[in-house]
Amino acid sequence: MKKVLAINGSPRKSCNTATLLKHALDGAAEAGAETELVHLYDLNYKGCISCFACKLKNSKNRCNCALKDELSPVLQRAMQCTAILLGSPIYLGSITGAMQCFFERMFFMNLSYDKPARTNFTGTINVGFIYTMGLPEQTVREFGYEPPIEHRSSRYSAILRGKWENLLVMDTYQFDDYSKYEAGLHSEERKRKVREEQFPVDCSNAKALGKRMAG
Repeated sequence: MKKVLAINGSPRKSCNTATLLKHALDGAAEAGAETELVHLYDLNYKGCISCFACKLKNSKNRCNCALKDELSPVLQRAMQCTAILLGSPIYLGSITGAMQCFFERMFFMNLSYDKPARTNFTGTINVGFIYTMGLPEQTVREFGYEPPIEHRSSRYSAILRGKWENLLVMDTYQFDDYSKYEAGLHSEERKRKVREEQFPVDCSNAKALGKRMAG
């Protein structure tokens, strides 16, 4: 049975990132996968603590994080998946702290210090990463957000040995009522139009991504 796990790195459970992940899971389900959605902000956990238990010779923790907390069972389920669907808003130019801690734990436990391929993982897990950001496309490019995103995918895709695709969703609608916030640099009229016209397309693209990753 194909299994697909979605990881929501946003503190919000029903806004842009979570909505896109749910559409991606719908696509995975259409491909015959068993699906699950995890909200990282529901969990109490840390990033990597540099214990190096996963790097010891003959370690029982190879490809398994020795740190035990509420993220541990999620990591165990993730390693049994056909695909992992990640979602994070961009905060200050990068993924959320919760998603960064997930990355540290998920990828370092599989990273090899010994093999030229740099991975101890012998299976194959596809990854689809959905990035959401409030900035319009032109500003995203001016700020140079795309190169780090591409670097992340090229660097980490080799560790899980599967396909990796990114979906960038820009100019997202951030507030229910823009009149209540000091956000004069953002055109509420334009953002509403993007929300009405582009976001449904983004949701459709997310669904297609989930279907492809589920294989």
